[in-house]
Amino acid sequence: MTQRKKKRFIAGASCPECKTTDTMSLFFENNIEKVECVSCGYQMSQPEPQVVQSTRSKEMVIGVFKPE
Repeated sequence: MTQRKKKRFIAGASCPECKTTDTMSLFFENNIEKVECVSCGYQMSQPEPQVVQSTRSKEMVIGVFKPE
């Protein structure tokens, strides 16, 4: 059984699939950050840490947003 916590909507975000604005919600499922469009059901999940590290090795991070 998967456990979902409450969803938080992302103001101003547009779905990459259906292009609808203000329908994207953020939630954690099994300790993985996921974003889902409540309009069409499109989902994105947080990439694995080693993927992020290799693709972002030359970027400079100003700050990291972590919702509570």
